Amino acid sequence: MINVTKTFFPPIKEYNEQVQRIWDNQWLTNRGALVVELEDKLKEYLSVSKIILMNNGTIPLQIALKVLGNKEEIITTPFSYVATTAAIVWENCTPIFVDIHPEYLTIDETKIEAAITSKTTAILATHVFGNPCHIEAIEAIAKKHNLKVIYDAAHCFGVRYQGKSIFEYGDVSTCSFHATKLFHTGEGGALFCNDEALKVKMFYSHNFGHNGPLTFHGLGINGKISELQAAMGLSVLPYMGKIIESRKKAVDSYNRNLDFSKLRGMKLRENTNWNYSYYAVIFDTEEKLLEVQRALNEEQIFPRRYFFPSLNTIEYVKDAKMPVSESVASRIMCLPLSFGMDENDINKICSIINKN
Repeated sequence: MINVTKTFFPPIKEYNEQVQRIWDNQWLTNRGALVVELEDKLKEYLSVSKIILMNNGTIPLQIALKVLGNKEEIITTPFSYVATTAAIVWENCTPIFVDIHPEYLTIDETKIEAAITSKTTAILATHVFGNPCHIEAIEAIAKKHNLKVIYDAAHCFGVRYQGKSIFEYGDVSTCSFHATKLFHTGEGGALFCNDEALKVKMFYSHNFGHNGPLTFHGLGINGKISELQAAMGLSVLPYMGKIIESRKKAVDSYNRNLDFSKLRGMKLRENTNWNYSYYAVIFDTEEKLLEVQRALNEEQIFPRRYFFPSLNTIEYVKDAKMPVSESVASRIMCLPLSFGMDENDINKICSIINKN
């Protein structure tokens, strides 16, 4: 069986060595030594100045929206994982969808201003499959209209744009460290922001609002990551070079072997150092996608319709029509991509797609 992705497991001996440190320290959570070490190592690896590790990739979005959204309108993309929209609704804000660019698949920056109203407080945009939004245009619009910018950068571990970490842009960026992601802590995530005062607010918001053991800055929830999760992250991080190299090899093989007269890929934003996080292909029609999917499934190969459906169509929002997003969502599929993929498997996948 070939699934759309496969979790990277570091050598069990190396993970056990990290777990032994937890037993030696007798400290499981509440910002132990491993969490602090992982934060420091990630700051160095990613070239970022501020990071807060959290227990999953959705909590950072919720905290950012709680602090910056003010229960008002949030301009966002309909082409993302459901967590992006769900976090907006969960925090009692209103998602206002703006359609996507047909090639980059990120929010269409030329359509944002028309969606701004007196109730708009923030733009929440997704860097799709690690492909950056048009950051310069979005941030110019935000500055002009006094809006906050939150980037859902769940897929962006290691991505660099215009020579610096993608996480250095916006008021807040978030990332997921879920088991299926490029870098993972089993479950986990992170929040990034450059402003020190905002970082302090985000930090106490993820720790029940605490200001010391007996006093409180303000309202907060429990978004803390555990030492066990940090142990996994410390075990995975040394292998990131090999992971990205292996995935690049697989992507290059797909690029060589697929027949692009029958489909197309996502266009990468210029000046991007990509991380090879997903391999998405777009078919001419949904019928063709379903035909190829059935052929692959018959061979125990399981790609994923990702992202589907377009989020403006889900039951609890039902927003205006988004023709580009709805069309792309119906025709896009992510092919299997993971560390150590066999070249023969890639050739088989390409052959089945090319024949159908």
